[in-house]
Amino acid sequence: MSELAARNGQERADALLRLTRRLTDLIENETQLFRLRRPQDALALQDEKSQLANIYRAEVARAGNDPERFAGASAQAKSLLRTATERFHTSLADNARAVTALKVITEGVVRAIADEAVRQRSTANGYGPGATHRVQRSGTMPITLNQTA
Repeated sequence: MSELAARNGQERADALLRLTRRLTDLIENETQLFRLRRPQDALALQDEKSQLANIYRAEVARAGNDPERFAGASAQAKSLLRTATERFHTSLADNARAVTALKVITEGVVRAIADEAVRQRSTANGYGPGATHRVQRSGTMPITLNQTA
């Protein structure tokens, strides 16, 4: 489903309001999980969030191209939709901040692990009092990162 099921502007406004509220709830739940440092638990929200986001994006694009899509919707419905949309945008911005913070933390952990691995690669040559310490000269270590987020 990529379009809201509605016969008129009022039904469309009501359906978009429900969709916006549900999508906002999912994003706020995800943000909370990120703040609790439990991003793995947010995976359960991804399918529904993606589906709703696609429908939302398509409906907003249609509304931009055809302002009459909401003709006949009550002033109250439009006001509720406006308020829900503002909350949605606030939640998106909050989510982006949480994602950025989580990314910074993760990158710091990966960097610390890589630095420790480089440190541990320094090995002693030989045993006993005359042994020398060989240090890796490059100062870098190959590492592969998955950059999806």
